[in-house]
Amino acid sequence: MDWQALNVSLLLAALTALILTPIGILVARKLAWSQFPGRNLAQALITLPLILPPTVLGFYLMISLGELSFIGRLYEGMAGESLVFSFEGILLASVIFNIPFAVQPVQRSFEAIPHNIREAAWCSGLSGWQTFWKIEVPLAWPGIVSAAILTIAHTLGEFGVVLMVGGNLAGETRTVAIAIYDRVQAFDNAGAATMSAALLMISLLSITLIYFLTDRAAVNVRR
Repeated sequence: MDWQALNVSLLLAALTALILTPIGILVARKLAWSQFPGRNLAQALITLPLILPPTVLGFYLMISLGELSFIGRLYEGMAGESLVFSFEGILLASVIFNIPFAVQPVQRSFEAIPHNIREAAWCSGLSGWQTFWKIEVPLAWPGIVSAAILTIAHTLGEFGVVLMVGGNLAGETRTVAIAIYDRVQAFDNAGAATMSAALLMISLLSITLIYFLTDRAAVNVRR
């Protein structure tokens, strides 16, 4: 096991979920209950990372974050280093390519909340903000937790985008998925098998937990 690569992967996954969870809640709530010009385009853009090949998305992100881009020049002016081939670069890329995983499960949970429940909360004197925290978030929590789990699991397994944007720098941008590729290239099948098995178990446990939460939510609704 490449523990250094695992540490990078875990830190990347945790920070990505931490950043995207509140963003996903707000965006999902807006999409679930609001009709506005460009709504379908917004949903298409959110879904796009699921459709694009990782290398295509990684290429556009590499160009968008590179030294010739506005974002790249701005970051280099503030930090004194390139955003591409850095941990900060793969973190920003990770936030972008995980947007659908952070938004869509939460959106479905908000859409499943009957509108009359919100109206009852307003009639009881709760403000919009109080309704959000005391009614909507508790009812949508299975989707919120599922989104966080999916974001973490997908980040741990992502290869193409991370390699395109971050390269393969030990201790900074080399993740477990890239380390597996390195072991295969070095004909170290035993090492690659160990890390692959670890990612397989994490993915299986993540999906199992999501189904468990979905079943619990369905039982609560029937009650």
